[in-house]
Amino acid sequence: MESTQDNPVNNDVTASAEDSTATTSATEGTAAGTTDTAAKRNPIVAFLTRPVGGNANSPRRASRFTRWWRRHRPSGRALGWIAPLIVTAIGGFIRFFRLGTPNVLLFDEDYYVKDAWAMLKTGAERDWPETIDGTDAGTLFVQGQTDLFTSQPESIFTHPPLGKWLIAIGMKIFGPTPFGWRFAVALTGTLCILLIARVALRLFRNVTIATTAAILMAFDGQAITMSRTAMLDIFVTAFTLAAFLCLLNHRSEAHARLLAAHERDVSRPGSVIRTVKLTDRERRGEGGDTRAAAGRPSVRLVMDSSGPIVTFTWWRLAGVVLLALGTGVKWNTLWFFAVFAVMSVAWDAYDRRTVGYSGWFQSLIGRDGILTALWTLPVYALTYVTTWMSWFLTDDSWGRHWAQEHPGQGVTWLPDTPRSFIYVHISDLQASSSITRVHPMASSPFMWPLQLSSTTFARVPIFTSRWSRTTYPPMCSLTPRLDCMETVTNVGNPVVWWVGSICLLLALFFAWRRRGDWRALAVWSGIVAGWMPWLLFLQRTLFAYYSISFLPWIILGTCYGLDWLRCRRDPTKPGTLRRNAICLDIAVIAVAVFLYPIWTDLPVSTEGWLMRMVFPGWIQTI
Repeated sequence: MESTQDNPVNNDVTASAEDSTATTSATEGTAAGTTDTAAKRNPIVAFLTRPVGGNANSPRRASRFTRWWRRHRPSGRALGWIAPLIVTAIGGFIRFFRLGTPNVLLFDEDYYVKDAWAMLKTGAERDWPETIDGTDAGTLFVQGQTDLFTSQPESIFTHPPLGKWLIAIGMKIFGPTPFGWRFAVALTGTLCILLIARVALRLFRNVTIATTAAILMAFDGQAITMSRTAMLDIFVTAFTLAAFLCLLNHRSEAHARLLAAHERDVSRPGSVIRTVKLTDRERRGEGGDTRAAAGRPSVRLVMDSSGPIVTFTWWRLAGVVLLALGTGVKWNTLWFFAVFAVMSVAWDAYDRRTVGYSGWFQSLIGRDGILTALWTLPVYALTYVTTWMSWFLTDDSWGRHWAQEHPGQGVTWLPDTPRSFIYVHISDLQASSSITRVHPMASSPFMWPLQLSSTTFARVPIFTSRWSRTTYPPMCSLTPRLDCMETVTNVGNPVVWWVGSICLLLALFFAWRRRGDWRALAVWSGIVAGWMPWLLFLQRTLFAYYSISFLPWIILGTCYGLDWLRCRRDPTKPGTLRRNAICLDIAVIAVAVFLYPIWTDLPVSTEGWLMRMVFPGWIQTI
């Protein structure tokens, strides 16, 4: 049966055969009499109707597999790992299969891969010639001429170095090949599948919901293409998602501390100043299950105290470090740090109130807010600076000696090296924000939640003819027309994004109706950090693939909707959640199979490609 909120983990794998073992005695008697008569006349009928492991008059026993499963069924905690790991393995196969195809530099791989290779060789980004003897330098790089960079440091690189170092690790292991420069992103994209499952399990405490979250991530087009293209955004997604999981674990640990402290404090005479009657939803817990039995006391014992200090846990420290590492990949992770920091502090204050401490509002600013900022900001800054270690250690990195060359400029009261470091950031941020050129694949952020636009990373026509000796690629129509192509189109699975967007609106409605739902706000936090800041930069050239940074929270929106259905299920229909989840999973997988060719450079006919252009905004030129 599906668990209520009182159960920490729902194994969600029930022995459904128990229902089938119960038959009415009247039916059994009629069937037994008919069978006995027929069996006396025909031994074949007797064999086919013989009950398993018993005589004709004994009750029908469960199948051998059902009995084995009842004895060896894993615990709920084990299933919380087993099911997501199976989905992760499938998603990993999708990401690594034909990873070296196409054998070209896709879209911005032309920048990041060549920068990563130069950093691997010299410690810093280097300038590359655009062409050599009329041939593009990227084409020559793919062909094996990898040392064409100059001795001059690259003047503008617009992104911190950590993401390029991660790409360089793959090339260090496998060489400057398509598989080598895409290895790190494929591995990171596979890890995201397991991370989203663990986050969903921590939020909603249900294995079915967690497994569905993993399936949505495994079969989404954004997640697949960004895991097969050596660009930086999938690293940001992984770091922010892992940090979010750490902050959820911090909340659990801090809440346990507050509960333990409250139990000790209420035992002191005179410590309780008033009692507050709890609503039925509050007594049932975070899920708000309207059909679950209330499992908490009917009143809250409120104390004239703000409770213990819970600002530091190792989980929160890990979350801060991960967010700093994400900022070392792309600067937009700074928005996640700001939103998650405020949300985490608000969680602590909210838990103080629900446990029974009256000074929760004052501690929101002082005991939780200021104390948390005093140690998280230095840790965040120090970790971020560490990601630039190669810049500090490489003497001819761009801007490394700017302070010595420009005395009296910049932040003059700082030593030369920090002053140069700040100048590099100011210069790169200005260069990044000034990218306003018209691009055929640029899109508005308003189109991203519903994936109404795409980014085409590559499109290669394949010239085939019935009368030539060319071998027809699979899935191409055998016609004399030249109508076959290979594409890498970065666009999400419409089922994942549309269902998730609808469920996010549902979560927002219930957060307002319930006057606060910390899980709904947690689901929206990634949307606020990953999507809304781009609305402030509408004049900048923006691409739809930026939306990969908040894809996990689109999926968590769907999980919130499934959890809402679970809490309001009909008690006479215990399999409602599983049936809804299975229908959703089938729809997602079916759409993924249909769109898989345009995500992964599989050849398709022009007619087949046009069939897959669901929205007009998906048809892009390159």
